[in-house]
Amino acid sequence: MSSRHIVRRASEAAFAKVGDGYARWSIVDESVPGAVHTGFGICTLAPGGSVPTHVNWFEESVYMLSGSAVLDTSDGAYLLGEGDYGVVATGVPHGWRNAGAEPARWARMQAPQPRERFDGDTVVVPPLRHGPVRPVDPRDPRNRSFGHISPAHMEPGKQSQDLLAVSASMRTALLVYSGITVKMMVDSDLGAELSTMFMVQYEPDGVAGPHDHPFEETYLILEGATDATFDGTRYRLEPGDVAFAGVGCVHSFTNAGEGPVRWLETQAPQPPSRHSYRFARDWTYLRETVDREAP
Repeated sequence: MSSRHIVRRASEAAFAKVGDGYARWSIVDESVPGAVHTGFGICTLAPGGSVPTHVNWFEESVYMLSGSAVLDTSDGAYLLGEGDYGVVATGVPHGWRNAGAEPARWARMQAPQPRERFDGDTVVVPPLRHGPVRPVDPRDPRNRSFGHISPAHMEPGKQSQDLLAVSASMRTALLVYSGITVKMMVDSDLGAELSTMFMVQYEPDGVAGPHDHPFEETYLILEGATDATFDGTRYRLEPGDVAFAGVGCVHSFTNAGEGPVRWLETQAPQPPSRHSYRFARDWTYLRETVDREAP
């Protein structure tokens, strides 16, 4: 195993109880060599469970995998259901409660990485007053921190005005290239400053050649399978598996099935405006060119 990447299988999931019906599987944390900016894990909240109001000394993004839960914030109370996502800025009081009949389960991204020596960079504060609970409505201009995404949003050939109307922002746009579809979720447009969260889908012919970044990435496989290579080690990743690539880890992906493969991806810190990708093929080409041009 490289010191710049890890792979965790769904079968390895180990949820630690940390509160009233609340448990989490910490996947990327201070124990992972090379991880500095990323705290990534899966959280569950049982019916009737809650997480007390607290503030974080980091930015927190969430994506609801199943079930539903109320996220109480200083801006109001929001009911997050499957496919909803959002970001809680540093220092914003917030807490969770599950008033439904099913467990809630969500992916959580924290940037920069929480530090245990500072109590996880989290402080419990007086509870928020519970106001009216509203569902996530991406079209509502008053909604500044939340959105919704579904598999249909990842199909370039199925886009319509009705589907695009789910959001009024540029996050509805799809970036499509070489059998790869990317749709931004949490980014600066949604108020994030320290990280990003987005959805990626590869068609059967989708391939991303070897490359690396000046930031950290995490991948949670949601559908299908991909053959991923990290610093020369190859893995077959399937639903529920999680991989992390640190700064400078050369990685690549190929769809390993006959249908699409889809995953949730995070980056921290936020990518720079230029030189976010360093493709091995380009530097190989440069070396070959220099050799050819040598006297």
